[in-house]
Amino acid sequence: MSFTVAIDGPAAAGKGTISKQVAAHFGFAHLDTGLLYRATGRKTLDGTDAVEAALTLKAEDLEAEDLRGPEVAQAASRVAAVPEVRAALLDFQRAFAMRAGGAVLDGRDIGTVICPNAQVKMYVTASDDIRATRRHVELTEKGHQITYEEVLEDLRQRDARDSARATAPLKPADDAVVLDTSQMSIEEAVAEAIRQIEARLS
Repeated sequence: MSFTVAIDGPAAAGKGTISKQVAAHFGFAHLDTGLLYRATGRKTLDGTDAVEAALTLKAEDLEAEDLRGPEVAQAASRVAAVPEVRAALLDFQRAFAMRAGGAVLDGRDIGTVICPNAQVKMYVTASDDIRATRRHVELTEKGHQITYEEVLEDLRQRDARDSARATAPLKPADDAVVLDTSQMSIEEAVAEAIRQIEARLS
């Protein structure tokens, strides 16, 4: 039996952390679909064409060490706006979602495009200030030299580009549960996500 949980939302809202913990709780497989776009974007920084990068993506490309940096994040957002790139990565994501034993996918268009029939859809969000603070801490702890203001501007640029693109724009699915984590601890957010999934499983 397949059971799909689709978790969407902008960067640094907490969807990745929630998705991992939810998947671990239920024993579901987890896919951070943003890594597909980060790995594709990373290859374009070396001069590879975006569509070619997506078509030739390998599992080991998702394990490169520098996929979380701001330069790769911007490259990921740029390639994600290319319809042919999204098409190239679509089948991989849908096959993952239908695997037996349950799957959690997090990204920006899981509930709207990749898995419109997912049993559970969530849209995880938070205020710009909260998200920028979280991402700034994360990046500086990893040794990146970047200011809070630069992180905030980077997030806003990505939000604008992701929300405005013609193909699969960032937005909640009509039937998604919106989870605003601005004033929630990660434990509270994960507990609420688990509660939503348990309600559907029962």
